[in-house]
Amino acid sequence: MNPRNLAALSNSIFASLKVSGATNELGIAENPGARECLLLIDGMGAELLEQYGAQFPIFKELNSLPNLDSHFPSTTATNLSSLGTGTLPGVHGMLGYTVRVPRSGEPGRLLNSLKWDDRVDPVIWQSVPTLFERAAAEGIQVSHIAAKRYEGSGFTQAALRGANYLGANQITEIIENTVLAMQLSPSFSYVYLNNLDAAGHDDGVGSEKWLIALSVVAELITGLRDRLPKGTRLWVTADHGMINVGEKIILGQDNNLMKNVTLVGGEPRARHMYVTAGAINETVAIWRETLGNKVEVFSRDEAIAAKLFGAVTSLDSSERMGDFIAIAKAEAIFIDPGRIKEESKMVGHHGGMGTAEVDIPLLTFQN
Repeated sequence: MNPRNLAALSNSIFASLKVSGATNELGIAENPGARECLLLIDGMGAELLEQYGAQFPIFKELNSLPNLDSHFPSTTATNLSSLGTGTLPGVHGMLGYTVRVPRSGEPGRLLNSLKWDDRVDPVIWQSVPTLFERAAAEGIQVSHIAAKRYEGSGFTQAALRGANYLGANQITEIIENTVLAMQLSPSFSYVYLNNLDAAGHDDGVGSEKWLIALSVVAELITGLRDRLPKGTRLWVTADHGMINVGEKIILGQDNNLMKNVTLVGGEPRARHMYVTAGAINETVAIWRETLGNKVEVFSRDEAIAAKLFGAVTSLDSSERMGDFIAIAKAEAIFIDPGRIKEESKMVGHHGGMGTAEVDIPLLTFQN
């Protein structure tokens, strides 16, 4: 597994701010200004930026560092949790878009990590102290600038708690709030924008809507570069890339893939599949035989042994994990038969292990 991931990035940035216990895994130099701003653009994969970024001069004006890796699954809930906690998913337990809540009955219920469930306490579900909490406790001004609707959400409380939340819906407001947040030293601001990801899901990467969204991203980066206080170091990265869908495979339609399956979790490129007791081996064999080179399948034990979610897998993580994990290859997606309409209409997808999904850029600018 590539050690250059979002957990390593956040650890390294906070280590440069001298936060206790943070490890400088990427060897980041200390910034004398002690002001660090991390901008994360949801869905801005490195391959996409290489293909389309030349249209916007700002991407060439920043310093480009070696790519980071969106570890499996290449999805927002998992990778933002890694950024927030400085740990990999096997430790923080945010294993995908949806996973089953242990001991929630039969077949059980799914927790949607981004929409949440009021019956689940986010601080208990994700109990690893965040780097934001740890830094704030040591006197660093920690801010989180993102859309107003995310403030107080279950996901924010689970993965990104501890920062002073400054809600902003417009680009100008995001820039104003970030500039305000960076006035003190030492300080850290996490800035998040999801317009590019939304456009990709709706119309696909490279579409007119997606390119307009990328122009807004360029506007935001330019505004931050030009207006952040002296002594600020700006980092620009992403949580994952994206592909446009190729083959759509509806689970259980003219195939035997839903035999023994009680619950379908994850997302179309990375499924957590839950099955009846004692049926894992049979069901895994069906998937491998039916789908061949369109899928990579790991039983729970195989996923843990392969360190799919990191070198350490906690008991909580193993209990939430699918009985087997099905990762789509090439441009295929696996559609939940209960969500055919919603999942079929999406053009852009991510979650899998293709390079377009997992390679994410790392750009920087020292003010």
